[in-house]
Amino acid sequence: MHPRSGPAAFTTVRLLGVLLALTALFTPHNAQAQMLWQQGVHYELISSPTQPTTPGKVEVTEIFSYGCPFCFRALDVVDQLKASLPAYVQMTYVHASFNSAEAWPVFQRGYLTAQALGIADANHEAMFKAIWETGELPLINPTTQQLVNTLPTVADLARFYAKRSKVTEAQFLKLAQSPQIDAAVKNSDDLVKRWQIGGTPGFVVNGKYRTGRGLKSYDELIKVVNYLVALERARAGG
Repeated sequence: MHPRSGPAAFTTVRLLGVLLALTALFTPHNAQAQMLWQQGVHYELISSPTQPTTPGKVEVTEIFSYGCPFCFRALDVVDQLKASLPAYVQMTYVHASFNSAEAWPVFQRGYLTAQALGIADANHEAMFKAIWETGELPLINPTTQQLVNTLPTVADLARFYAKRSKVTEAQFLKLAQSPQIDAAVKNSDDLVKRWQIGGTPGFVVNGKYRTGRGLKSYDELIKVVNYLVALERARAGG
């Protein structure tokens, strides 16, 4: 049999189209998002989740490294993401260290030290620019595009922060080598391992979801993070 044709069939098709449009119009936003964002593609469920550290807040965590050029390029995107998040969301950061060949453990220790001293946020962008733009803390030789012969050290980072805050180099170095920062380093490494982060920048929502490799743009990233945030808020009864 051939498919039905003629005016009656055309009317049926038009009615079906109207019904589908109305269904989409009255489908709750979260339900539409649930159909759009797929687990295993756009986000993944963390097999060993962690509890958020800020009571009453949904946490969105960026896993990054100052030694990661992609993290530097994503600075504006992270700002856009942060601006898009509701007031009940707390943005946090975890510095990864899994690329020791490019001084990631050094940058991690420096970041955690600056964080403990209360000077990390104010100098976050400046640190990235010092590494990737101004050459103050070079990681790559701009001529050869190869790693520099002498990678940045914690002492170099101490000088960087001392120039931009009231913290002295001696204070920074003392804290950087303390048991307090050793414990913070271990905690960061444990989180990266537990969340199974394989690349940076990466994003984790409430210690339960990580963004997936199926995301095709930063716009999709922002949307799926906000979807997961709303999901967690709804599950908490907010």
